[in-house]
Amino acid sequence: MSVYSKYADHILLNLLKEDDQLAYTEIFERYSRLLVNHAYKMTGNHDEANDVVQEVFLFIWNKRKELGITGSLSSYLYKATKNRILNHIAHEKVVSRYADSFSNFIKNDHVFADSKLQEKELETIIENEIALLPEKMREVFLLRKVEELSYDEIALQLNITDKTAKQQVYNSLKILRGKLKSALNVFIW
Repeated sequence: MSVYSKYADHILLNLLKEDDQLAYTEIFERYSRLLVNHAYKMTGNHDEANDVVQEVFLFIWNKRKELGITGSLSSYLYKATKNRILNHIAHEKVVSRYADSFSNFIKNDHVFADSKLQEKELETIIENEIALLPEKMREVFLLRKVEELSYDEIALQLNITDKTAKQQVYNSLKILRGKLKSALNVFIW
């Protein structure tokens, strides 16, 4: 048992602001499972719940020096998780509206003459961006998204922890979203 497990949350927060990775790990170990359960109750999807909690903890690490938590750490984490889920739901609604709009457009016989060509070009761009990911990250990403292995299966196959596998997939998606955002805008419009 780590000495950090005996520290109160406010002490861990102060250590976190001083770049103490062990304090971050203790906060993660203390709250991640509870937050995933909380997120799962809201989303009904384990992968989404895990992704949301990963985002919350990544945000906390990235903003550790700027965190201005006035109440309890647990309240902050629950609220941050809830807000991420609500943002995700709002985003999904926008995507759904766009998909409905696009579907209506297609139903009205407005078929793109070169849609197959655009689809192939987009597929090539995505494959190229995946190929540019760091080797280990790409391997984990492909096992998850192409082979559709669970995080536990990936961890077992690559001799890494499931948390590392989740983090690698999260980092891959973040990189790909950033790189593909402009390409998608071109193809959509």
